[in-house]
Parts: sequence; C-alpha cells; structure tokens
Amino acid sequence: MSQPPSAIDPDQLARVQRRDPDALRQVAEDRARPLYRATRGMGFSQVDAEDLVQDVFATFMTSLDRFEGRSSVNTWVFGILYRKVQERRRAQSREAPHDPIDEVFESQFDARGSWITTPVDVERHVSSTQLGQAIRDCVDRLPDGLREVFELRQM
Repeated sequence: MSQPPSAIDPDQLARVQRRDPDALRQVAEDRARPLYRATRGMGFSQVDAEDLVQDVFATFMTSLDRFEGRSSVNTWVFGILYRKVQERRRAQSREAPHDPIDEVFESQFDARGSWITTPVDVERHVSSTQLGQAIRDCVDRLPDGLREVFELRQM
C-alpha cells in the first residue's frame, strides 16, 4: 500500500535529506504535475509555469536541510511555490511598461505641471444639463402661442 503524495515516511525523509537520487526523483514525479496545474491555474503561461516549477524544485533542493518533515512535502513545496509566485509577480510589475492611461493623463499637463485645459466640473456639468432639460420640458408643455412668445423674448 503506497502513501499519498503528501505523506513521507521517516525513511524516505532521511533519503531525501541525503539527496538520494531515487527519493528525489519520486518527490519530483509525485508533485510536479500538481505544481504545474496550480501555476497554470494562477494565470501563468506554459513556459512561466514550467519555470516556476523548476524554481520550486531548485529551492526545495537547497532548503532540504531545513525540511524536518513536520509538515507534508506538499505543504513545503506549495509554500515554496507561493513565495516564488509572489517574487515573479513583483518582478513582472517592476518590468511592466507604464499603463497607457499614464501617458493620456500626463498629456493633460504642460511642462510646469499645470493643466493645459482646465477640466470640466462634472457635478456642475450634470446639474446644468439636467436644468437645461427641465427648462426644455417646461417650454415644450406651453401652448404654442406662449411658447413662441417665450422663445422670442429669450432670444
């Protein structure tokens, strides 16, 4: 009866910590696919997912001395994956070009940082639009003769 991929017996733990090739291969084979699926599920491309899984196993190998077996191997490698994903996303955000909205926003200012064209006060615009519509509605309800008099007087 074999153990689930998350479990590791003390003998296998000792073999992994000694970096026994067969034990390490078994750990990698049991956990590579779930790690890959997790990274793809987080929105990473195939290439990035493969790189992240490789990074996880490289870190796992360098941190074996700290792995005491108190948690499952799955918990350990998924913890590594979580940190690697955070590192990758931070690096991508630093490398990402500025959002195009930045250029649009910056184009609204001159070299001294002043508005090129003063923006419209949205509340004022909406209230004047609503007031204009209310006046048009009232004028439209006037009898024809009074409406003509009103419009001629205002013009």
